Amino acid sequence: MNEWEWHALEDKASLESVSIEGAQVRIGDRVRLLPRSGADVLDIALAGQIAIVEAIEQDYEGKAHLSVVVEGDPGSDIGMMRQPGHRFFFGTEEVEPIGPSVPSHEETNKSPTILIAGIGNIFMGDDAFGVEVVRRFGGRELPRGVRVADFGIRGLDLAYALIDRADVTILVDACPKGGAPGDLYVIEPEIEAQAGAAECVMLDAHGMNPMSVIRAAQMMGGPLGKILLLGCEPLTPGPEQGHMGLSDPVAQAVDRAIPLLESLVQRVLNGKMAADS
Repeated sequence: MNEWEWHALEDKASLESVSIEGAQVRIGDRVRLLPRSGADVLDIALAGQIAIVEAIEQDYEGKAHLSVVVEGDPGSDIGMMRQPGHRFFFGTEEVEPIGPSVPSHEETNKSPTILIAGIGNIFMGDDAFGVEVVRRFGGRELPRGVRVADFGIRGLDLAYALIDRADVTILVDACPKGGAPGDLYVIEPEIEAQAGAAECVMLDAHGMNPMSVIRAAQMMGGPLGKILLLGCEPLTPGPEQGHMGLSDPVAQAVDRAIPLLESLVQRVLNGKMAADS
């Protein structure tokens, strides 16, 4: 199957899984490539390679096809972004499912990985809430596996961080929901994957819309870990010309957000807030 034929398939809804040799193969699973006789030279060169399933599509005759990215390919990120040259297309009869490996003792007992991402524009008043929280929170000793980063308004950088697939990502941001200024919220955003909409998600390298970033990360890297939002009701974003500094109620909310964030991290590390819960 060539790239043009695959694009024709993408106009149809994707499949979540497909049965191959009695095993359910899903997006993100590993398969061994076994191209059929008569395949083109590039497919033959991939014979025996291990690949990761990037997408599963069904043609107009009901036959399933897999889009895969070769494991260990230095350009695998490009393939996951659905750019040509680093993703390949195989029928279900041309791959062999690889069962899950037995986890090592270290993997079984490892702590969850957590990304704490501060979001906001420091020149827009209370929009800087998330930036200030992670600045203060990141200055303390953190448990193993916890990463704190100030993404500011760099939406593209956050999208790439999300596809690193931390078990849990906690976004910290100003979040207007109609409450009193300084109110804190912990929300699990409802994100709907939109099949075939990869081309519709555009990111501004110097802008930040968390929901757009999450959807773009889904398109770029497939299923993400659990995502939470620690939000604060802003008083004001400041005047149109910009304004540095938090309002009094939001500045006081930063003090309350620190122990709340610590509590969220401990709940995740203690297994009370699993990535798939």
